[in-house]
Formats: sequence, C-alpha cells, structure tokens
Amino acid sequence: MGDKRDSEVVQDSVDSHDFSNNSVSAKPGVWTRFKDSFKPAEVDEKAGDDLASTDDLESGAMNADGGQKGESLKRGLKQRHIQMIAIGGSIGTGLFVGSGGSLRTGGPAALLIAWGLVSTMLVPVVMSLGELCVAFPVTGSFSTYAVRFISPSWGFSIGVIYALMWLIVFPLELVASAMCILYWNDKINPVAWVSLFYVFIIAINLFGVKGYGEAEYFLTIVKIIAITGFIILGVVLVCGGGPTHEFIGAKYYHNPGAFAHGFKGVATTFVTASYSMAGAEMVGLASAETKNPQKVLPKAVRQVFIRLVLFYLLTLMFIGFLVPYNDPQLLGSNTNSTSPFVIAIKNAKIYALPSIFNACILFTVVSVGNSAVYGCSRTLHSLGEQGLLPRIFGYIDRRGRPMVALATSAIFGALCFLSAYENQGEVFAWMLSVSGLATVFVWFNIALCHVRVRWALYAQGRSTSELLYKAPTGIIGSIYAMGFLLVVLVLQFWSSLWPIGHDGRASAYSFFQAYLCAPIMLVLFVGHNIYIRRKLGRWVLLIPLKEVDLDTGRRQMDMDIIRAEIQQEKDAMALKPFYVRWFKYWC
Repeated sequence: MGDKRDSEVVQDSVDSHDFSNNSVSAKPGVWTRFKDSFKPAEVDEKAGDDLASTDDLESGAMNADGGQKGESLKRGLKQRHIQMIAIGGSIGTGLFVGSGGSLRTGGPAALLIAWGLVSTMLVPVVMSLGELCVAFPVTGSFSTYAVRFISPSWGFSIGVIYALMWLIVFPLELVASAMCILYWNDKINPVAWVSLFYVFIIAINLFGVKGYGEAEYFLTIVKIIAITGFIILGVVLVCGGGPTHEFIGAKYYHNPGAFAHGFKGVATTFVTASYSMAGAEMVGLASAETKNPQKVLPKAVRQVFIRLVLFYLLTLMFIGFLVPYNDPQLLGSNTNSTSPFVIAIKNAKIYALPSIFNACILFTVVSVGNSAVYGCSRTLHSLGEQGLLPRIFGYIDRRGRPMVALATSAIFGALCFLSAYENQGEVFAWMLSVSGLATVFVWFNIALCHVRVRWALYAQGRSTSELLYKAPTGIIGSIYAMGFLLVVLVLQFWSSLWPIGHDGRASAYSFFQAYLCAPIMLVLFVGHNIYIRRKLGRWVLLIPLKEVDLDTGRRQMDMDIIRAEIQQEKDAMALKPFYVRWFKYWC
C-alpha cells in the first residue's frame, strides 16, 4: 500500500513538470545541427550598441580585432597547420609552371638573379609581418593594419586589390587543374573536370578553418616530397647518373647561354618571381584563427628562409642546368607541357616519372585554389567588418565561417566555366591583369605598416619592449624591402611598355595587360578619399603617428606571464646540443 502511494506521488511530480522543451533533453539531429550552423553567430548587444554610435573610421578600429560585436572567426589552426602554411603557402603554379616562361624569357642565370633578389626582399617582409601578427592577431591582417597605421583609403585599396587577386586566381587554378587531367586524357570535356574541382574546393572551405588547415597540411606534404625528390633527381642527372649517362654540368649556361634577352629579360623575370611567391603572406591572414600566435607565428616566419633557399633557389638552379632556355617544349600551348620540371624529366628519358610529377602539379593547383578561397573570403570579411565594404560581408555563422564572403568567392569561381569559351586564354589574361601587381603592393604595404608601427611607438613615448616578437631584420629590413619593391614597379613599367619582341616599340596592349593593377589602385585610393572627405568633412590621407591606434586588436593576456613562459622555453632549449637548437629554431 505504501509503495502504491509513493508511486502516485512520483507520477504526480512527473506530470506536473513541463517537458515541452525537448531540445533540452534530446540532442538535435545531424540535419538540424547542419542547418543551424549557418545561423548568425551570437552578438554582444552592448558592443553592437557601442558600434552603432561610432563613425566609419572608429567602428573600423573597433572591429579590427576580428569582432568586437561578438562575431569572430574560430581559432582552429594548430601549430602544424601554421607551419605547413608557412612552408608551402607560396609553392604553386608560379614555380612549377610559370618558371618555364621566365626561363624562356630570361635564361637560367636570370632565374637565380630574380628569385634570389626577390627572396632577399621577402625575408624581411615576412619577418615584419610576424612581428605585427603576434602583436595584433586581427582579422584581415595586412589590410586591417593599413587602415589603422597608414590611412583608411590605403587599407581599402590594398584589401580590394588583394581580394580581387584571389577572386581571379581561383577560376584560373580550376582551369589549370583541368589541364593537368588533359595531360593524361584529352577526350573528356575540360568543363567536367573543372566542375569536379570547383565542388571539391568549395566543400573543403565549408568545413571552416580546420578544413582549410587540414587540406593545406596534407597538400603541402605532397609538394615538399615532390620538390625534395626533384632536387635529388637533379643532382643525379646533372652528374651523369641518368639513363643516358650524359654529364650535363653547366652545359646550357654556355650553349645557348646564361641570359636570353640581356637585362630586359632579367627585369621581366622579376615580376614572375614576385607572382610565384604570392601566398607567403597567408600566415598573416591565418593569425586571427591561430590559438597561440605568440608562440606559433615566430617559428613559422623563420621557416621562410629555409623554404626560399631549399624550395626555390636550389630547384631553379637545377632547372637551369637541365633545361635550355630555347627548348621548343617551353613554347608549347598546353599548360603542363611548359612546366620545366616535366620537360627536365622528359629530356632525361625517364618515361614514367613525368606522369607522377604531373600528379604533384595537380595537387599543387588544388592547394592554390584552396588558398585562393581562404584568402579572398578572409579579406572580404575583414573589409566588411571595418565598414569598408557593405556590412553583410562581415557575416559570421555559428561555425565561425564568413559565409557571405565564401559565397562571393564561389560565385566568382564559376568564371572557370569560361574554359569552354574559344578565346578563354585572352579573357583570363585580362582578368589577371586587374590584379597582376597585387602581391607587390601587399608586400610594400606590410613593410610600410611595420615602419609606421615602430615610428608610432617612438612618437607616443612607448618602447618596443612591449612587443613579444621583434623582426630580426628590424626596421632597416622593411625600408630595404620598400625600396626594392619600388624598383620592381619601375622595371615592370619599363618592360611592359617596351616589351621584348617589339623591336623597341611601345605597346599599349602589353602595358595594360601587365600594369593595369596600378591605375586601378590609384582610382580606388582617390575615390575612397573623396568619399571620406564628403562623409567626414576632412581628408584622411595619412594618420598622424601620435594618433595611430596601437592597442585595439590585442588579445587580453598577461604580458609578464607570457614572457616568463617564453624565457623558460629558451632556458630549457639552451641546455640541449647545438644541432638540436639549430633544428628547432629553423624547422
């Protein structure tokens, strides 16, 4: 009888409880979680009210840290992701395919001179970017820095040009991926392969930053193995260990020669060298999505030196040894037939390896396309966050994905279907001309931002001791980089207006195909300045050093604790053998 009474009490208690909200006790299904992931990220209403009361310039600074409103990108990149992005971010079709055109135009010596000198500029640029990103791990990186440290109009111009570059590179790389497949089978319409790679790359980026990071991690491993293998093969072939047992040595430096078109050939090669290294700055874009930038980024940017020496200079040296600049295969119309890597292997009478290396080029093309979507989406998101583009571009969903920016990149990527058009080569050439010099302007901007931050610290009576990481190349390295890039712009102006093969005659067609990016930058800068003048009633051509914002965007952390941890790691490393310290520092 007592048991019955107790059960009735329990039942009454259960009946009286409200279980109408089943979501509390039942886990949502897979489809529900997938659908809800596209909903807006939760917004800090107080921060949103503060943001609404500011003008465009102030709100741009408030959002520079990746979302003062509560909307932020996920910090899902680990140390291994960042290291692989740093190592392989700029290894792409510029090296594997574009170097063939540079070899034909400049000769083997021009390859080493151009890529070597560009490397001396790129090292201080990436070191400076590392210093800025550790201090300010913000969304948009160098475009955001330009808004805060130089001027809003300069930052707007840099951001738009950089986003345009990746918007155009994405469909170009999709077409290149189809050309890789045509190397084996030219019976299938390339549009079919373009569609396949288009869906694959977009799907990777829909997995968020971890999808991009994991894809780059494994694709970069393939690129490293391919380049390392080619260097070993190059040593064997140059020394006469190939199937023909011919000692090649420096034969092609004597016949047909070290230089193809003298100084103008070298000058023309500089631009290709700069373009081929595009992506080295991708570490900066990823800084806002890195868990421990103060520990991860310094090591990643140090790897740039090893990457440049091993993966560029050594590789191009063997390309110059193994392929003469007048090789008729360099004039082929097929994208991969112009790859000096494949030509070198073919000339050595190794019949299976060209197909294997073509597969490596395919992985590289997919990697560059993946980076294009990531770089474009993060730049557009940053411009939207700062109010430099419509605010909708700053939209972040619950998975930390900038969905509107990703959708924009996907829409422009559909231009890859122009591959079915008869004159698609000319169309893509003019598309690329819009952003052909974007990399040069972005690198110049990074160096200038670094100089401005150092000067602003001095002008505001602050010390560089508050910087957790200082670029080893210092402010002198950034000034050298800016001077070098200005020289590249002058050489590009000269070589594009009076191109090789025109007998000294000027060519407007060649000039605008190679230099169109510069006037577009000028129009963007002037147009945005006029907009600011009308909106604020004043010009903002250059932010005074004493007004430069050196605090917004820094993550909340105890500097003393961080420095103590870093010093503790240094003390522990000092006890290890020299070779261990050397390996850990550079690798």
